Amino acid sequence: MNLVDAIDIGASGLTAQRTHLDVTAMNMANAKTTRTMEGGPYRRKQPIFAEAPLSPFAGILDRERHISGVRVDEVRTENRPFRRVYEPNHPDADAEGYVNYPDINIMEEMTNMLSAMRAYEANVSTISTAKNMFLKALEIGR
Repeated sequence: MNLVDAIDIGASGLTAQRTHLDVTAMNMANAKTTRTMEGGPYRRKQPIFAEAPLSPFAGILDRERHISGVRVDEVRTENRPFRRVYEPNHPDADAEGYVNYPDINIMEEMTNMLSAMRAYEANVSTISTAKNMFLKALEIGR
């Protein structure tokens, strides 16, 4: 693997983890949303990662090595059951006085956010290290 490939892999990881952070923040922001445009309470979302080629010509140009990055394949809407809370004065309460809230655990979301942040930092470190190695190689070549 060359240094440019290392930077490309790190960049794909940065993009994927950025999406993971965005989705997690969206889940946290909508933890109490009882009405959406689609109707009903907000449903938790989860990014699904998949392998991604570094370039469109990766398999054609070099068949011996298989170097891939990562991408977000889809943002899946989970079908968890809602939390029912008795709030008879709430505008979205049903006939029995219960309101359906999304089943979003803030602690779970914070853990996901910290994990995504650490992965993001690791990718930044990878890119920085590859860049420094590239600069050192240029210095040696002078």
